[in-house]
Amino acid sequence: MFCSSSAPQVDSDDGTASVLNVAAYQFAQLGELAELRRELKELCFRIGLKGTILLSEEGINLFVAGERDDIDGLLGFLRRVPGLAGLEVKESWTAQQPFRRMLVKIKREIIAFGVDSVQPAVRTSPKLSAATLRRWLSEGKPITLLDTRNDYEVQLGTFRNAIDLNIRDFRSFPEAAEKLPEETKGQAVVMFCTGGIRCEKAGPYLEQLGFREIYQLDGGILKYFEECGGEHYDGACFVFDQRVAVGPDLLPTGVKQCFACQATLGEEELRSPQYVPGESCPHCYLPPQQQRLRQLQKRQEKLDGIASQLPGCVPYPNVRAMHVPRALAGLSALDYLTRFYPGIDRAGWQEALANSAVRYRGEAIDAETAVREGQRLEHHEGIVVEPAVATDIRILFEDESIVVIDKPAPLPVHPCGRFNRNSLESFLAQAYRPEKLRMAHRLDANTSGLMVFSRKFSIAQKLQDQFHQRTVEKRYLASVHGLPPHDAFVCREPIGREAGEHGARTIDAGGLVAETGFRVLRRMADGTSLLLVEPLTGRTNQIRVHLWHLGIPIVGDSLYLPGRQLGNQATRVADSAPMCLHAWALAFDHPLTGERLRLRSSRQLAWATSLDGPARQPCEPVFPPEGGR
Repeated sequence: MFCSSSAPQVDSDDGTASVLNVAAYQFAQLGELAELRRELKELCFRIGLKGTILLSEEGINLFVAGERDDIDGLLGFLRRVPGLAGLEVKESWTAQQPFRRMLVKIKREIIAFGVDSVQPAVRTSPKLSAATLRRWLSEGKPITLLDTRNDYEVQLGTFRNAIDLNIRDFRSFPEAAEKLPEETKGQAVVMFCTGGIRCEKAGPYLEQLGFREIYQLDGGILKYFEECGGEHYDGACFVFDQRVAVGPDLLPTGVKQCFACQATLGEEELRSPQYVPGESCPHCYLPPQQQRLRQLQKRQEKLDGIASQLPGCVPYPNVRAMHVPRALAGLSALDYLTRFYPGIDRAGWQEALANSAVRYRGEAIDAETAVREGQRLEHHEGIVVEPAVATDIRILFEDESIVVIDKPAPLPVHPCGRFNRNSLESFLAQAYRPEKLRMAHRLDANTSGLMVFSRKFSIAQKLQDQFHQRTVEKRYLASVHGLPPHDAFVCREPIGREAGEHGARTIDAGGLVAETGFRVLRRMADGTSLLLVEPLTGRTNQIRVHLWHLGIPIVGDSLYLPGRQLGNQATRVADSAPMCLHAWALAFDHPLTGERLRLRSSRQLAWATSLDGPARQPCEPVFPPEGGR
């Protein structure tokens, strides 16, 4: 634990120091963490403290700054918490508030270590006072000094002849400790860190490895500085706030740190053009192209972690918001729900309405209630478990204005029907938070391939204009039942405006204009064909409906079946055979630079056995310029 310092430390040119900084930790078995967090947040915000408080079932760790009376109020509250009566703090003074905000977090550990068998609240290693360590070092007592801190901290300073484990974070300590020379297990080992908390866990772990005489420096380097100055120590001590480092006099040294890589920076590095505050320094600078690649890799890792958890497969109470568009205003609630949300059939909506599961402003509505434009209805679905979906989502391209995704299937693009949390829109919202990506176009849940998203509202409009003006080149691959007699053909049949049962669309003479071009790439011995497809308009299910109408439906399509029959399953299950339709290539003008971007999916498709032809020119027209459409 930390001990108190009674005298303010001066930290400004005019000699004033009015901000009290306190650091403390205590391992104790804490309970009711959510309530404790709420009370601490309320207290700290009310009295104006800033810093970080970490809570865990194993104890508390805090770094907080403010006025003396406010700090005393916080400590008084904490010492009344069962298990924290003996909480002691380390104090220092600054002229400026070193923290930007106040955070109170619940963590699995108050200092991340990752070894469950280490429980400092139950057992820790003996503590060695600063005065005793100084005496041992002055007398030349044979001891091994072990620095448990991170590599960027050690760079600033450490005890002479101390072992540096060269670790990037404390979670790496166990692996590094296992590589210590075998002979050190029989020596007297004195561990140290900034304030002592890391040694509380490192000591018991070393004992588990067979080290027989382990001590931890009580109060860490900061306590040693307070009592013994800089004797036997070279350099400064890194601290986790805006001061970056303090010297043996406990005053800030003026050293700066790179926010991106945590490297400490000297005057020459601060003058480097590669030093951009908050972004980079000479230690971590990358050329722009490599920066984008690294950022994309990090984003991909984050997205993979989110999607692979399949959050919708964990039971949860779901309330779905439903907004009434102008086109459906005036319909009965039942007719509106059936037409606008075909993922649930009419009987299902009748049951939901009868069970008061559809509400407006908290009040249940009945089936005959007329809906109004702009109304926000709520569907209280109860406890739901969503079907599993494909999660191999790939970020193909990303810059400051757009994102291009290679979507797997089956995966709904947006929440609908049985899907909410298990949707592409939901996954991306978490991966890009607090940004809100806006899709420029859509793909069916069962269709895989490329989708474009904008990162700004102004960009969204520019992208959508290109789709509306038909300047975007789109190429799909499709495997169909049947052997088309012509190598190139076109379908211009209009598609119905309204969806039928299970969301199916059909050809309707009074429907929306639709045009799709097709080119046969290969006719297979099994009676199927591989097609290159160019939709010139963008109607819902356009390619699927046109091929179904032509009598050559897509292989694996569970809705548009052979023989011009309609199925009863809109979205396939995750482990079923795929629907063989893939949005393979896109070409469009970059909304900022005007450069023509030509992008192609790299996804391997077992059903597309030959891509040699279209692969050479992914966005060449399906028909030559003189070809008849």
